Amino acid sequence: MRRRDGNFRLAKVLLLLALSAPGSGCYYMQAATGHWEVMRKSEPITELIGEADTPQELADRLRLVQAARRFSIEELGLPDNDSYRNYADIERDFVVWNVFAAPEFSLEPRQWCFPVAGCVSYRGYFSRDAAMRESERLAEDGYDVALGGVSAYSTLGKFSDPVLSSMLRWDDIQLVGVLFHELAHQVLYIKGDSGFNESFATAVEEFGLERWLRTNGRSEDIEVYRQRRQVRQDLMALVADARADLRAYFGAPMNDDEKRRLKSARLERLAADISAELARSGRESSFWLSGELNNARLASMTLYEGRLPSFRSLLAQCERDIRCFLARAKTLSQLETAERNASLDALAGS
Repeated sequence: MRRRDGNFRLAKVLLLLALSAPGSGCYYMQAATGHWEVMRKSEPITELIGEADTPQELADRLRLVQAARRFSIEELGLPDNDSYRNYADIERDFVVWNVFAAPEFSLEPRQWCFPVAGCVSYRGYFSRDAAMRESERLAEDGYDVALGGVSAYSTLGKFSDPVLSSMLRWDDIQLVGVLFHELAHQVLYIKGDSGFNESFATAVEEFGLERWLRTNGRSEDIEVYRQRRQVRQDLMALVADARADLRAYFGAPMNDDEKRRLKSARLERLAADISAELARSGRESSFWLSGELNNARLASMTLYEGRLPSFRSLLAQCERDIRCFLARAKTLSQLETAERNASLDALAGS
């Protein structure tokens, strides 16, 4: 009964949020009902593990989540709350589909602003059909558009986020890493600065995952994780080179047809470079080449990495003391935007 009462209160909160957003009622209503459905399906992990009809494989994965959750609190200083204490079988591969958009001749993504998250570079839908309709509308308005399925999302600690069945398709490394990443958002989140938020959380994920693997006697998996990160870093270098060329094209005094020609040729070359790098590394291409390369997809690729060198440097300055790092990052977050960006630039160059 207590969980049902909690769900009822949650439904009222989400409904009020939907109705308080002039001009965006339909969008907020789908977000409210989508999140409500996820929460309705959630069950306490402790109870599930103890039930006789819970499959052994699922029980083992949920025990892993419990162990990682304890580690996140005791060793990483991440929030001790009800997040990831429950499990929800959402019965689909993705919980949300994110829509990214950017102008035809700009690499700056379109921003959407929300009461809780502030302004972000994407819009999320619990229905793929609704995401497709929004993508088509934006394309008709002349935007480059990218659509991608997401296996996990965060309410930034506003609600008790459950572990989702879509997350359990990952291996241990990715699952534990995402838990640390999402919990980091609950420690620190700046409205309207997606680059800071995602890079900070990725730095916590990197540090936390390597420490978790070492503590659990899985040091050999640290090299696996580092290899994955190196492949991503190499791919991001290819994307950065392409972005530099595209910026030069977009800012040059030439007609739109010539800009389109140069843009198309550069994106084709980037796709070929990515394919070659993935083949060399033996990695799958599902994420990197899951759709047409365009300005919006480049924006979605760079969201999580842009400030990562700065946060790695900050962690090194703290001599890899995670609590020092969290405190220093919080101090950075309190600076005005220009000063914060200058400080991050200085860290990246140190």
